[in-house]
Amino acid sequence: MTEPDTLTLSTDVLIIGGGPAATWAAIAARDNDADVVLADKGYCGTSGATAPAGTGVWYVAPEADARAKAKASRERLGGNLADHDWMDRVLDQTYANMHRLGAEGRYPFPVDDRTAEPIRTGVQGPEYMRRMRAWVQRRGVHILDHSPVLELLVDRDGRVAGAAGHQRQTGRDFRITAGAVIVATGGCAFLSRALGTNNNTGDGLLMAAEVGAQLSGMEFGNAYAIVPKGSTVTKTAYYGYATFYHADGRVVDGAGSMKGRSVIARTLLNEPVFAQLDRADETVAAQMRLGQPNFFLQFDRRGIDPFTDRFEVDLLAEGTVRGTGGLDIVDFGCWTGIPGLYAAGDAATRERICGGFTGGGSHNSAWAMSSGVFAGTSAARTSHRGVRPRLQDLCGAGRAGLARRSGDFVPEEALRAAQAELVPFEKNYLRHGARMSDARARLEELWTRLSDNDFGSSDPAVRLRTREAAAITATGRWIYASALARTESRGMSKREDFPDPDPAQRGHVLTGGLDEVWVQRRRPLPRVSADDVIEAFVA
Repeated sequence: MTEPDTLTLSTDVLIIGGGPAATWAAIAARDNDADVVLADKGYCGTSGATAPAGTGVWYVAPEADARAKAKASRERLGGNLADHDWMDRVLDQTYANMHRLGAEGRYPFPVDDRTAEPIRTGVQGPEYMRRMRAWVQRRGVHILDHSPVLELLVDRDGRVAGAAGHQRQTGRDFRITAGAVIVATGGCAFLSRALGTNNNTGDGLLMAAEVGAQLSGMEFGNAYAIVPKGSTVTKTAYYGYATFYHADGRVVDGAGSMKGRSVIARTLLNEPVFAQLDRADETVAAQMRLGQPNFFLQFDRRGIDPFTDRFEVDLLAEGTVRGTGGLDIVDFGCWTGIPGLYAAGDAATRERICGGFTGGGSHNSAWAMSSGVFAGTSAARTSHRGVRPRLQDLCGAGRAGLARRSGDFVPEEALRAAQAELVPFEKNYLRHGARMSDARARLEELWTRLSDNDFGSSDPAVRLRTREAAAITATGRWIYASALARTESRGMSKREDFPDPDPAQRGHVLTGGLDEVWVQRRRPLPRVSADDVIEAFVA
């Protein structure tokens, strides 16, 4: 039964999330004549990892040599797991999207003084997401801000047909029926405080797993960013211009922002590490300040010139937000394999285009906007083929922490317990089977408690926090189960006990399950024909 003050809505496509993947999905669904409701845990346009900072975009002109170089650039770094057909599709879609963003989205790209052409290789997050919100509003999308979804709704056949949650500002619950649902909730950064990731707690992964969806590449959920000590601003690319030092001024041999990050991690286990952006000349320094002003704000406030002064650094967990693992997708429409359920952005695996390694922008940005279009298009078409479900025919699929009863459970304690196994880089980055097995065992114990239906709360804030604790814990269990199964070093997953790649393991690790986590292997996906690609999304 629905309580009297519960908000009830019905729509063709429900999108859970509010970042670039969610908003592009909304645009694509509206292009296909679908009614759209978008429910964001925060405020669409300001929440999520993209909104607070600038980001590069994997934007490459449709020229054969340029595209070939773009596809090859990270293939080896990603462990040779990417699929070239998926790369081609995403490069094509990103190219189209960036042009459409300038024209219909009214994004003010800077102009190249030499060519008088817009520079479309990056976006400023705050302006980008402000424009995306305005665009989806012009297109008639119904946005529910500050409305975290707590569980998916399914019919008696297991088809996903809506979702339920709570509106923070109105204090009322909501239940939405839909012809199709898109999970675009972002990745999971374990509430590490990395900039823009406090909403990214793996909620969408848990909700999808509760209806039977599987995940892929979760072993690549161990991204860590270099940050000034005590900071939350994660812009690791700029540290490509840095030299790293011991406290006594000696250079830390082998340290770097890409391949040398593990050297920094090992050094930090025993002593502090300092950095200085002393490899950037005046021209590059000026460009850096212009491109990422919030990166320098933290230094300006402390009276530090990072180009001439040394400052202490640390590593901050970004989990699957900058990793590549997420919900497995089984076709070009970003379908999860569960009837009615699609995934886009960081909530979906990005192995298709970058294998086992990605970074702060570029591929992630391109994947978000492209997969959003693929999912939005397919979800709209799916919704048109069916009949909107009736609310009375649906039931909630959520499990952990949703019982409405009093108890002494404190979700903050569970969150701290989960973070203790996932945030320290000596466990999740400098990987060893013994340490990961211990961490997984403690997460299993925590999950047993979280999944006990004898606790819960009628307080919506407690329910939300408990679900976040459950989602982070579940995500951690899938990460460690997958990492333990990959007994080699490939992509981002480097193991001290298996330091070399194993050609026999060049494939994907699938995982899923709630009380019992399972793992299985899949060879790299076969190449597909362009004839199988869904109809191109065009302006």
